[in-house]
Amino acid sequence: MKVDVRAYNIYNFRGGTMEKIESAQNKRIKWIASLKNARRRREEGVVVAEGVRLVEMAAEAGWTTRFCLVTAEAAREERAERILARLESLGCPLAEVTPEVYMKASDTDAPQGILLVLEERGASLAALAMRQEMHVVVLDGVQDPGNAGTIVRTADAAGADAVVCLADTIDVFSAKAVRASMGSVFHVPVVRNVSRTALCEFLQQGRVRLLAADLDEAAQPYYAADYSGRLALAFGNEGNGVSDEVRRMAEAKLFIPMFGKAESLNVATAAALVLYEAAGVRRGFRRHCQ
Repeated sequence: MKVDVRAYNIYNFRGGTMEKIESAQNKRIKWIASLKNARRRREEGVVVAEGVRLVEMAAEAGWTTRFCLVTAEAAREERAERILARLESLGCPLAEVTPEVYMKASDTDAPQGILLVLEERGASLAALAMRQEMHVVVLDGVQDPGNAGTIVRTADAAGADAVVCLADTIDVFSAKAVRASMGSVFHVPVVRNVSRTALCEFLQQGRVRLLAADLDEAAQPYYAADYSGRLALAFGNEGNGVSDEVRRMAEAKLFIPMFGKAESLNVATAAALVLYEAAGVRRGFRRHCQ
């Protein structure tokens, strides 16, 4: 059963008294602690941002906020005070907790004393198809949350319009993926749980070209690819690469040559190379190497 955290009496922290929670048995603390379980968090339809930078980015992103915890020490920091003021203006319930209580709710090894729960805000392929410009990233079975979050962060930095996660890709709203994204999951539209059939229809109906990073040395070098027009770039599973279905959908396969003894690059590193190559070409300041 979902816990309605807004039903409790929370005082304003400026001009009033922020509620203090000193027991780890408090219902809200137990609820937040339960969100460490991925299934429970998905059932609740929420995302947890923890740490000053992540909470700051989440607060600026315009997502619906549910609840914020902060320790007294963290609340005294000037940056945290600005964040709390922003959250208060959004109508977010705030509570000060003891360090011991915070540790009950925290999901990090080195907590910074501030945590925010937000409602998930996913995107859809239908909304994405309406865009006039199209430069999306497709995650095809990426399993490591660090890799997935890093790719979302790179997609954000490289100016991608969205990230599409196929059904067997790790949840990019998991705590580890959110941390690895450094908050980019709150700013880049993410479409999750997309079937390969739905992806194929999206590509065909929207006339979107798909290029897939691949380990095939006979594939086209990534620096010689055509990155123009409505474009999707696919990156696959850490061990097996892109799936056969996605490989068949692709207009071209992209290969990153290895000049040393390494057989391949980490998928997040490979994605960074390809995404920035595409960004440079699409923005006119990078010419193809022939």
